[in-house]
Amino acid sequence: MIKRFKKLIGRYRNLEQIYVIPYRSYGTYSHLYVKGRVLDNEPLKIVKDQSVYRTIKNTYKQFDSFEIPDANMELVIPDKVNLKAQTNDEGYFLFEKTIDQNLSEHADDEGWVNYDVYYNDKVEGKTRMITNPSKGEFLVPQVDAEYGVISDIDDTILHTGVASFLKWRLLKNSLLTNAYKRIPLNDAPDLYQKLHRGRSGKNKNPMFYLSNSPWNMYEYLKLFLDYNKFPKGPILLRDLRTPFESTIKPEKPHKQKEITNILKTYPDLKFILIGDSGEHDASIYTDIAAQYSDRILAIYLRSVNHKKRMERVRSLIDNFDTVPVLMVEDSNEAEKHARENGFIK
Repeated sequence: MIKRFKKLIGRYRNLEQIYVIPYRSYGTYSHLYVKGRVLDNEPLKIVKDQSVYRTIKNTYKQFDSFEIPDANMELVIPDKVNLKAQTNDEGYFLFEKTIDQNLSEHADDEGWVNYDVYYNDKVEGKTRMITNPSKGEFLVPQVDAEYGVISDIDDTILHTGVASFLKWRLLKNSLLTNAYKRIPLNDAPDLYQKLHRGRSGKNKNPMFYLSNSPWNMYEYLKLFLDYNKFPKGPILLRDLRTPFESTIKPEKPHKQKEITNILKTYPDLKFILIGDSGEHDASIYTDIAAQYSDRILAIYLRSVNHKKRMERVRSLIDNFDTVPVLMVEDSNEAEKHARENGFIK
């Protein structure tokens, strides 16, 4: 509480522990885009059998963050890349650069490139570095990938209750439930693994995960995806805006902006879009499909239990014939369509 009070009045200066979180991201053989955050916090300690109290405590820690601004950071890929950046007022750092070296030479069999991020400021007094360097990774899709998959997380692979009355289920599921106990929607991991393997069965097709959740939820969502054996992919969340935010609100919704960036990054790759009918996925996805009609193979929208929104979505897609749009009750319907259209074996 004292630490929080000092920060609010602008007198908080002494760091207790420095924690660098690189986020899973993506790039090309000649361009990298790496984002992360530097906090005066400890890593979350989420365990399978933790108590309700511990879960609430972890939730509080995710949002009670102490950002470290103006920190000097360095990204290193041995014998390839050495870049420098500085954190902004919210503790975020960004490395984005086009380079001459071929980054794919450092990728593993599925296209992941490992890197080190160093905190380069002097560590004084009793301040503790959690790790230095911190290990991160970004995806460089392989040239023989058949297509990519861009998927929403909320109510598409993870039940959140985003369409519930006053969003009370969203709050309960996202903030008061252990990540290990969150249950993926039926057969979703199996479907995504099949799409990842594609027709070749060689784990080549890149997967991208989107959510309107703030970056504070990154470790929680990463744990959920990994524990439930979803194919590894970049996780793209959004900055948490406050009522006192001074920056201009983005013109495009977060998901639309991220999908457009991915499409521009990989101009030779086609994509399958997966979302739900509860919020705005249908309108965002069909807008993108209309703009990039030769790039979108199919759109799968998982049905949610909300009559009015289902009617709105149905009216939107019934007359949309630019690309196939399928409303599905479960993953089996999407899998059947994918197999019939040669997306999977």
